[in-house]
Amino acid sequence: MEYIKNVNDYIATERDQLLAHPLYSKIKTLGDLQVFMQGHVYAVWDFMSLLKALQQKLTCTTTPWYPSAYPDTRYLINEIVVAEESDEYIDGRRLSHFEMYLDALEAIGGSTHEVNEFLNQVYKGSPIFEVIAESTLHSNIKEFLTFTFDIIENGSAHEIAAAFTFGREDLIPDMFSSILKEIQLNFPNANLEKLLYYFERHIELDADEHGPLAMKMIMELCGDDLGKWKEVEEVSKLALEKRIKLWDAIDATL
Repeated sequence: MEYIKNVNDYIATERDQLLAHPLYSKIKTLGDLQVFMQGHVYAVWDFMSLLKALQQKLTCTTTPWYPSAYPDTRYLINEIVVAEESDEYIDGRRLSHFEMYLDALEAIGGSTHEVNEFLNQVYKGSPIFEVIAESTLHSNIKEFLTFTFDIIENGSAHEIAAAFTFGREDLIPDMFSSILKEIQLNFPNANLEKLLYYFERHIELDADEHGPLAMKMIMELCGDDLGKWKEVEEVSKLALEKRIKLWDAIDATL
């Protein structure tokens, strides 16, 4: 666990900056909340690509099937995939967390047009880096997405796991708790049932299950290899810096 502590110490400044970001306190109207979600939705979406990249590297997703070299880690990844891609929604349906977020955004009157247009280009098979570059997204959001897919395309398994674990899973419970606090404070009478379900479900899963599973994955992938742990530190710091810039972009529009 000393290696994990070293990573946390290395990224402490960026992590604290994210958890205390001024964006949270600026979400005061329903319009603010819509703007926040319309920017944040890209982080909800690209998270699944990080997860799928790990599933491809650490389990067998091809035929003929063969047992991968990481028996414990493939269990951890498959456990996370089940919940993230096919969780039980508030109405009993099985949906990915991304689909839940889109539904929650529409429920509060927000627009999903921009993200759907973006995804239409992805579905058509356009190269992801071209889709990002040619989009009308804020430059910080483009930078955030480019970082994610660069790690997916060029990173080793432990580097992708670092972006996934320290840039997402380990961060989300505390970060979403900060957001949830502001939402509940500023919208006591609004019908935010679907959005609250999304946030509360993520906080529950990531704090109690996915976060610890992701930490175990990192430890199995890195072992006692100091070089790998250093790369984990660097990727984790970069992931948090890109998330801060994503928040800055949304903050600038409020």
